[in-house]
Formats: sequence, C-alpha cells, structure tokens
Amino acid sequence: MLDKAPSLLDVSHLTVERNGRKLLDDISFSLGAGEIISVIGPNGGGKTTLLRTVLGLIVPDGGSVKLAPGTSIGYVPQKLAIDATMPLTPQRFLSLGMKGVRGRVADVAERCGISHLLDRQLAALSGGETQRVLLARAILKQPSLLVLDEPTQGMDVAAQSDLFRLVEAIREETGAAVILVSHDLHLVMRGTDRVLCLNGHLCCTGHPAEVERDPSFRSLFGRLDEAAVVPYRHDHDHTHDGACDHDHGHDHGHHHHH
Repeated sequence: MLDKAPSLLDVSHLTVERNGRKLLDDISFSLGAGEIISVIGPNGGGKTTLLRTVLGLIVPDGGSVKLAPGTSIGYVPQKLAIDATMPLTPQRFLSLGMKGVRGRVADVAERCGISHLLDRQLAALSGGETQRVLLARAILKQPSLLVLDEPTQGMDVAAQSDLFRLVEAIREETGAAVILVSHDLHLVMRGTDRVLCLNGHLCCTGHPAEVERDPSFRSLFGRLDEAAVVPYRHDHDHTHDGACDHDHGHDHGHHHHH
C-alpha cells in the first residue's frame, strides 16, 4: 500500500448523531487529488451532513475527517441565503472578502457563463444562474478540493450537463478533487469516478457501473431506466432524443422549496 498516492481527504469511521439517531453511521472513504466523487442517496440519508462534516462545520460524534495539510476548499452550498433587499451584484459578491482576485473575476465569470449577469442584482437571478455565481466564487479561491451540494438545482437538463462539463474541465485544469451531492443519477452515472451511495450508512460505493448493478442501489433507486445507463456505456456524443429529460419530472421525491 506504500505506493498509493496520499489522499487529499480521509474519512474514517465517521459517525454523527442527533437526538439519539445516527445521521451518519460508520462512514469511511478517501478522496485522491483530481478525483470526482458523487454522493447520492435518499433525502435524509445524510448527504449534506457528510459535506458539512468534511467542511468542519459539524463536529463528528465518532471517527475522523482528515484533510491533507494545505488543502484549500471551495464550497458551493445548496442555497444562498441572501437578503433580497440588499443591493449586491455578482461582480461585487465575487470579490467580497477575497484578496487578489480582481484580475481573475472576468476570466472565471466567462468560464462559468455568467459574464452577462455581473451587473445584475444577485437577488433577481434564477436558481440556475445563482448556482453558477456560487460556483464561480468557489473556483476563484483556486481550491484543491471543490465541495458542491446539489450544484444543479433549478437548472434544466442542458444547463445541468453544461455545469457537469465545467466541473470536469476545472478538475482537468487545476487538478482539484471534487466531492458533490447530486440527485441527478443520469449525470452522476456519466461524469464521476466514484459513487458513494449514502443512506445513513454507506450502502454501496465504487465505479458508477458497479454501483448501478449493486442490489442495495437498486432497492433505493429502483432499476435505473436504460436512459441513465446508456450514456455511460457508449460515447458521450450521440443524441439522446429526449430520453434523458423524459423522467426528469419525478426527481426521486425531491421537493424544491422556493
């Protein structure tokens, strides 16, 4: 095991309890530099709790979370709590409290497809636009670990694919590792190195194709319809003639709160 590259993140026997209930039960995994891990699972399965613990916002009741020394984290939360009456443009939001980013804001904004939004009011942006602004801010920190909590919320299928491609491109360019929570199995099964399926405990983990065959995965998500698996087995550039957006309506019991 000595030749294994050192991990960026080591999660070992992690347990988090609230009111006597284990939100996370004995979770262990590690994340290497430049690796993309997707965390999937039902609502209440502990996905956001896991991210918050990795970020140091929750102190675990058992086990440990170790980050390699010098690891910088860029975090994209699920929702931005912003006072709608506060005048704040993305331009200003992106440079707030960030040192030395001024010259890079324009570049990063362009990468994230938000150049045309920079002078609008943040509170007036759509959900998908706001997610891109949040991603841009996370990238500006030049993180070695990018943590994304449902980054595609409020986006249509095309925008979701764009965002996934953008995350992959950032990984290619910067070597950042990525840990993301997603409800969208189509995207996860295509754009990720490893999947963690979380339902309080780690139900299954591995390469997307392995996890897709795992009985515990199937019992949680039902048999993934063929459309989800097809892009994984073939090349990415064939058309889906709408098969993918087709079941997008019943987003696995996920409720959007506005």
